[in-house]
Amino acid sequence: MNLTKRLTITFVSLMVIPVFLAIASCIFLVICDDPQISRQLVVESVWVLIVVLVIFDIMLTSWVNKGVFNHIKKLNKAMEHIAEGDFDYVLDATAAEGEIAELIKSYEDMRLKLKDASEDRIKDEATSRELISNITHDLKTPITSIKGYAEGILDGVADTDEKRERYIRTIYDKTKDLDRLLNELTYYSGIDNNRIPYTFHRINVGDFFTDCVEEVGIDLDNRNIKLNYENLLRPDTRIIADPIQLRKVIDNIIGNSVKYMDKPEGEINIRLLDAVDSVRVEIEDNGKGIATKDLGNIFERFYRTDASRNSAQGGSGIGLSIVKKIIEDHGGYIWATSKEGEGTCMHFVIRKYIENEDDIKESE
Repeated sequence: MNLTKRLTITFVSLMVIPVFLAIASCIFLVICDDPQISRQLVVESVWVLIVVLVIFDIMLTSWVNKGVFNHIKKLNKAMEHIAEGDFDYVLDATAAEGEIAELIKSYEDMRLKLKDASEDRIKDEATSRELISNITHDLKTPITSIKGYAEGILDGVADTDEKRERYIRTIYDKTKDLDRLLNELTYYSGIDNNRIPYTFHRINVGDFFTDCVEEVGIDLDNRNIKLNYENLLRPDTRIIADPIQLRKVIDNIIGNSVKYMDKPEGEINIRLLDAVDSVRVEIEDNGKGIATKDLGNIFERFYRTDASRNSAQGGSGIGLSIVKKIIEDHGGYIWATSKEGEGTCMHFVIRKYIENEDDIKESE
C-alpha cells in the first residue's frame, strides 16, 4: 500500500471511529428511559471509548511505523554510510511499498552511480600514477644515453670518424624516441578530451602505402631490419581517411615492432588484402611476440606486458590505444595475433570507398 493511502486511512479512522462510538452512545441513551442507567451508561461508554481509542491508536501507530518510519530509519542509516564513503551498504526494497519503495530504489540507483564514480576515480588515479612512472622511466632512458654519448664525444672517447658517427647516430635515434614520446602524450591528451583533429580525404590505398613503405624502409634499413611489402588490391582501391592520422597508425605499429625486435635479422611484412567491401592491412614482425594472457589487453591505455615492464625499451603504454582510437574513428577495427618467440601481426580493416553515381557526375 502506498504512503498516501496509508495516511488517508489513518486520518479517516481517527475521525470516524470516535464519531461512530459517540453516535451509538447517544442513540442508546435516547432509547433507555432510566436516568440512573443512563448516567452509568455514559460513564461506561466514556471508558469504553477511551480504551477503544487507545487500542486503535496503538494499532494505527504500529501499522504506520512498520510501513513508513522503519523504512525511513533504515534509509537514514544508509545515507550515513554514503556520507562516510561506504557505497556497499544495500537497502532491500522488497518489503516496502508505494512511495517508500520508490525512494529506496532511488537510493540504490544513487548508491550504484556513486560507487561506479568512486571506482572510476580510484582507477584514474592509479593509471595516472602509472603513466607518470612510465613517462619518468621513458624520459630517463634516452636522456641518460644522450648525455653519455655527448660526454663521450666531448671527452674524446669517440676518437675516430666511425665512432663519432656512431655516437651522433645514437644521439639522433634517442632524440627521435623523445619526440615520439612527446607526440604520444600530445595525442593522449587529445584522445582524453576527444579532440583529435581529422581531415578526411579519398585516398588511393596503394599509392599511400607505397609512399609509407619508401619512407619507413630507409629507417628500417639503418636498423638492419628487412621490410617486405605486398599489395593484393586493385590499383584503383580507395578509402576515406585522414592520411596524417593513418600514417601515425602505421608508424606506431612499426615502432612497436622495432622496439621489441629481439632477432639479429629483423623482418617486417606489410600486406594489403582485399576483404570484399573493405581493405585489410597486416603488419607482421618476427620479434619476441606477446603472451596469450596479454594479447587481449594491449590496446588498453597504459597497459604494458610483463615483458615490456622488464625491458629496457620501456614504453608509455599509450601508443596502441592511440592506434585503436584512430582506426575506430575511421569506422574500422583492429586486432592482434601473436606467438611468443615468433612474432606479432597487427590486423586492421577499413571500409572501401565505393563511388556512387553522384560522384561520377561531379567528376565529369
